[in-house]
Amino acid sequence: MSESVSLTFPDGSVRAFPAGTTGRDVAESISKSLAKKAVAIALDGALRDLADPIENGTIEIVTRTDPRALELIRHDAAHVMAEAVQELWPGTQVTIGPVIENGFYYDFKRVHPDTREDWPFTPEDLPKIEKKMKEIIQKNAAFTKEVWSRDKARDVFADKGEAYKVELVDMIPEGQDLKIYKQGDWFDLCRGPHMASTGQIGTAFKLMKVAGAYWRGDSTRPMLTRIYGTAWAEQEQLDNYLHVLAEAEKRDHRKIGREMDLYHFQEEGPGVVFWHGKGWRMFQTLSSYMRRRLSGTYQEVNAPQVLDKSLWETSGHWGWYQENMFAVKSAHAFTHPDDEEADQRVFALKPMNCPGHVQIFKHGLKSYRDMPVRLAEFGLVHRYEASGALHGLMRVRGFTQDDAHVFCTEEQMAAECLRINDLILSVYEDFGFQEVVVKLSTRPDKRVGSDELWDRAEAVMMEVLKTIEEQSGGRIKTGILPGEGAFYGPKFEYTLKDAIGRDWQCGTTQVDFNLPERFGAFYIDQNSEKKQPVMIHRAICGSMERFLGILIENFAGHMPLWFAPTQVVVATITSEADAYGQDVADALRDAGLQVETDFRNEKINYKVREHSVTKVPVIIVCGKREAEERTVNIRRLGSQDQVSMTLDEAISSLSFEATPPDQKRRLAARAAKA
Repeated sequence: MSESVSLTFPDGSVRAFPAGTTGRDVAESISKSLAKKAVAIALDGALRDLADPIENGTIEIVTRTDPRALELIRHDAAHVMAEAVQELWPGTQVTIGPVIENGFYYDFKRVHPDTREDWPFTPEDLPKIEKKMKEIIQKNAAFTKEVWSRDKARDVFADKGEAYKVELVDMIPEGQDLKIYKQGDWFDLCRGPHMASTGQIGTAFKLMKVAGAYWRGDSTRPMLTRIYGTAWAEQEQLDNYLHVLAEAEKRDHRKIGREMDLYHFQEEGPGVVFWHGKGWRMFQTLSSYMRRRLSGTYQEVNAPQVLDKSLWETSGHWGWYQENMFAVKSAHAFTHPDDEEADQRVFALKPMNCPGHVQIFKHGLKSYRDMPVRLAEFGLVHRYEASGALHGLMRVRGFTQDDAHVFCTEEQMAAECLRINDLILSVYEDFGFQEVVVKLSTRPDKRVGSDELWDRAEAVMMEVLKTIEEQSGGRIKTGILPGEGAFYGPKFEYTLKDAIGRDWQCGTTQVDFNLPERFGAFYIDQNSEKKQPVMIHRAICGSMERFLGILIENFAGHMPLWFAPTQVVVATITSEADAYGQDVADALRDAGLQVETDFRNEKINYKVREHSVTKVPVIIVCGKREAEERTVNIRRLGSQDQVSMTLDEAISSLSFEATPPDQKRRLAARAAKA
């Protein structure tokens, strides 16, 4: 055994330490203040306990304010929560408690001490647990690690009545030791690492909710109670997170969708949208906008909804994606399975548009002079999602992709990816999204195509990624997602940030050398030889239903005037103004606005409140005086103020505001030329 270890520090310096030196020893050798702040070390990038003896490598001292410490804070909070639960309700069994995005959870099995029946936790229990957690944290008990034999661990947990822990231990191979972490007298089976003591967790945590969860995720196993919590390094971070959650709840597109009467779901059509008039108007506004953005550069096509499974076998989807597809036969084939004349073939509802677009490209001979060929489709696709994963417009089984496929030469590939990038960023900007991140997802473990093809595709996309960042002047952030590419090619993923700071992954650009090869697609090059095209898959909204859900939440239902399903309501104060109110509504409709009228015999404040709930952006109020002067009072959603102007001024102002941003640019360009 070596008598010393060699450690490289972040500044590049190298120091030797005696064998057996721990992370805490290293921190103390630098400064006492650093040792007090330290919660862990990172050895060659991997987090380790401060008390661990160190081997040769690159070392960093991790303090509580280091972003990497957040996972440790949450991990330790989970252990403290489990201890608190068992102190409050002795006999409760602890199962599994991992760190998750923004927090942690633990699953428990609690039975009533008198009836011995299941006794699930409720939200009312959470404040008691939080209080007990703060008491435990205040004690500042050290986290210590012990290594036990498998047999010892099994016996100890069995003696404690921890049947679920015994089952976990039994899953570990015989003869293999395991780690036990203690905090005071409480302990649990855990891989670690942990911080030095419970006090380092702090008090910036909150228990969020309880839910049912089957043991090991198996519906045939016992039901447990899962308690979710969140934990942060600082109280301000916790407050911000809770604020975002509260805002997200207020902005929930399902709630706003009901208030605006946009759509609904029902059990007879799980995961598919029943669009109401106003919701469908929004959908068509989005479709029309996207069609205008593609005009002149893409051919809009439409491929069949149902295709023989052989086509999906050729594409690879049947093998790679079958569990997410819907397969169908004719009703006659089901009722007469032995009828030799009946079509017994298996068909699939398309989960994506790409194989159909390859067929359209292949129909008729293509020359290099025709390239690139850009095919776009607003294609309805169906994908099976587990019922528990369905979530309003955000996760459905039937949705419309604003899908396109560009067939180009390999030399054109980079330019086409940049052209797509410019279009995607421009669309997001029109909807008010300024912060966008573009990441390159590289080859996954399970994939089709040779490494040579993947090398070529990834090399081009890496260069394109650099260009995207350079051309944006650093405004667009970029990154790499190793192993996250599609099975047929690498891809760019576009993630946008909404009004309350949440990230939404929407657009994609995917380079594919494989699908054209599988389907034998080709064009004739300048040497009169067959050449395989590159196929670029691209989507901007992705799922148009989901994009609408994102827009509803981003704007909290207060849609820009050009995108609102009802842009103006004309409401009268008195019946004497009804005729004039109708003239106002007709004039606004003639100017192209979506207008409703409210001439009911109700007080004007009641009308305003009602239309504010349905998020109408503009309410025009007309009374007897306005009728005589041919003026209107304009009240904006969310404002108590009214602006008076002539009818002509109102029409001019509102019709310009209701002009979509792409059409405004076109009008401005024409005016500049004139």
